[in-house]
Amino acid sequence: MHRLPDRLKLSRSYDPVQLGDDLQTLEQLPWVEHFVTQNYQGKWDVLPLRGPAGATHPVMMIYSDPGCTSFANTPFLGQAPYLQQVLAGFQCPLQSVRLMRLGAGSEIKEHRDHDLSAELGQVRMHIPITTNPEVKFLLNGTHVPMTPGSSWYLRLADPHSVKNNGTTDRVHLVIDALVNDWLGSELREAAAG
Repeated sequence: MHRLPDRLKLSRSYDPVQLGDDLQTLEQLPWVEHFVTQNYQGKWDVLPLRGPAGATHPVMMIYSDPGCTSFANTPFLGQAPYLQQVLAGFQCPLQSVRLMRLGAGSEIKEHRDHDLSAELGQVRMHIPITTNPEVKFLLNGTHVPMTPGSSWYLRLADPHSVKNNGTTDRVHLVIDALVNDWLGSELREAAAG
């Protein structure tokens, strides 16, 4: 695949109200504090919806094992009918899927996820569920303005950081997937505008 822009707004969009309804149900569950503590300040936690097959502890469900080739839905996803519908629309191999919540006043420090690039065959897509105007997601030093219900491919092998300077939490549905013909076509369509 030829080199794509570092950010692409995909043609797919989702109902923010239904996303929020599922989030309200799932917020009652025990989320896991992100374990890479050197990458953030404040509150950053995760609820795994899909993870390594056979993982039973939530920490192992959110662990991104680069050698893992078998993934399965977690019991948490069963409580979110609209999120199940959203994921069913992705006609590509899904790997880890999780809700990631960045608390008000919290920051994810600049870092790179070296294997997450369409050109390398593995991508991370974001679907914002809740956000606020004071969230600044910087990719290669430039803000990516994401609104609830939109969907995005971001080349996170590049430097990126997030600051939530608002008074409400930011929650994204974060989908890791392998690039197949279908997803490659979706990305090329987005790049063509």
